Amino acid sequence: MKKCKAIIFDLGAVILNINYQNTIDEFTKLGVKNAATFYSKKIQTDLFNQIETGMISSNEFLKALQKETNNANIKQVEQAWNAMLLDLPQERLQLIKKLKNNHTIYLLSNTNAIHIDAFKKKLGNTKWLAFCKLFEKMYLSHELGLRKPDVKIFEYILKEQELKAEEVFFIDDSPQHIAGAKKLGLHCHYLLDDENIISLFPDIVL
Repeated sequence: MKKCKAIIFDLGAVILNINYQNTIDEFTKLGVKNAATFYSKKIQTDLFNQIETGMISSNEFLKALQKETNNANIKQVEQAWNAMLLDLPQERLQLIKKLKNNHTIYLLSNTNAIHIDAFKKKLGNTKWLAFCKLFEKMYLSHELGLRKPDVKIFEYILKEQELKAEEVFFIDDSPQHIAGAKKLGLHCHYLLDDENIISLFPDIVL
């Protein structure tokens, strides 16, 4: 870590608490068959890849999801999709503020416009702007047209920020994303379900 100039954080389950099972359960309630194989942390159909790379609009995505349900309306489908979004622990934000004293901080998230809009509303405008200011830049898959674990998304960041792979520490909760980053030589930490990013930086006093 001492050699690393930059830290790249994932968002969901790393900074923002999320629960994929909430969305799976809500999909099931709406009549989606085999919801756990339709969408999960490690497995997802191409529909979800398309929304996360901006290939389809939010409305197209929700209408496609709607077809998998038993006549649920669009609002119900959207609420089910957003059910995974939970709280944003303040101590994690305080940690990132402290880390900014000695590192450049970036956010890299496989996400979509629906979740980002819901996240903004959950925080409110003032807190959302404060959140954005924590990062030198936020890299969101649906805006870039690229998603993890594709090495191209890591190459894009390294090139734009003029960083060497060995200067970067990447934290993510998905093993396949870690594997993608390691192909380029980034320092990585695979955050387990029972881990908190605060424990990764024992020298930082909040």
